[in-house]
Amino acid sequence: MRKAILPWLILAMSFIYIFLIPEDPIALKVSFKLIPMVLIIGYALLQLPERRAAEHYLILAGLLCSMIGDAFIAFSFVAGLGAFLVGHLFYLSGFIKMRKSSNPRLAVILLLAIYSFLIGRELIGSLQESGEGALMVPVLLYILVISLMALTAFMTGSKWAIAGSLLFVLSDTILSWNMFVSPVPFSGVFIMTTYYTAQFLIATSVRADSAES
Repeated sequence: MRKAILPWLILAMSFIYIFLIPEDPIALKVSFKLIPMVLIIGYALLQLPERRAAEHYLILAGLLCSMIGDAFIAFSFVAGLGAFLVGHLFYLSGFIKMRKSSNPRLAVILLLAIYSFLIGRELIGSLQESGEGALMVPVLLYILVISLMALTAFMTGSKWAIAGSLLFVLSDTILSWNMFVSPVPFSGVFIMTTYYTAQFLIATSVRADSAES
């Protein structure tokens, strides 16, 4: 019963945060931002198989780090970026343990590499022009890690992990482009809808049958 209700509750709370909660006061904004993640972590716990393995706890750790990043980024971009980077390392490690193939397709590697290069080039150029060169190394490191996370998701054979990782890449692309390159219309809506969906799908990937579903 709880498994059936939680996705709808996650959807409702995500909608409330994205469309109804004002920017100020910031404490209220952050509190409501975290509620969907708390519910997603709870959903992941309910998805865990009876025989739990290291990969399940790694995915849970990634979800927790992401939630911490949600709180940190409201006050410090670098702190939030660091928390998300650690979260992606947990996801990456979990996906490696879940992998069904040790040799990802060359096409996937090339597409992710080209995409990361093009986005990274634009971000670095914008950071240099705006005098925020100190962020170049953290941003490049983050791009590398999230790209590897997406690559390892393909190795799991789980459509949930693959779709979740790609939506995470899309969400972060919109966020970084909006912050450093040029404004994206309705960026807040696009960033958070793709973000919450990504986390929900990654949480679903811990299911015992996720690789076959």
